[in-house]
Amino acid sequence: MRKVGAGLAARAAVVLSLLFCAFGGWSYARADGDESLAFAASRDAVLAEGKRHVETLTGFDGRKPEAGLRRWLDASTGPLREELREAKTKEGRTARARITDAALTTLDDRTGTAELIATVEVETDTAGGGTPNTERKRLEATLARTADGWKVRSLAAVPVGGV
Repeated sequence: MRKVGAGLAARAAVVLSLLFCAFGGWSYARADGDESLAFAASRDAVLAEGKRHVETLTGFDGRKPEAGLRRWLDASTGPLREELREAKTKEGRTARARITDAALTTLDDRTGTAELIATVEVETDTAGGGTPNTERKRLEATLARTADGWKVRSLAAVPVGGV
């Protein structure tokens, strides 16, 4: 009697295992084609590129101004890029930027546009080598998809305080 009960339990365990595997495969197949997962992956990629570019555009190496301008041009597109192309650079202060928080407020994958808001901490060296100055800024960026990936099309400060 013991052998019959053990055999039945073993078969039941195998059947349950097969059902669990089948359900897992079905769930995976459904999720693999899920548009919301594709959109989430796209959103994460756009956010990462946007953060990187906003950080680039709010920082500047005053010891290497031409290299800094090249990085700005690589991070931008459209009217912002044209405006930066006209910028005059010279040696001077260095500003190191660090994104403390950011989020996409809109993303239209179809048209290749997105809006990003970010808080940035910018540490600026003083000319005399004294204590660096740190500022916190809130910025809004419009991103556009280009052949080279997502770039910043416009960048503006968001006023702090009430309307």
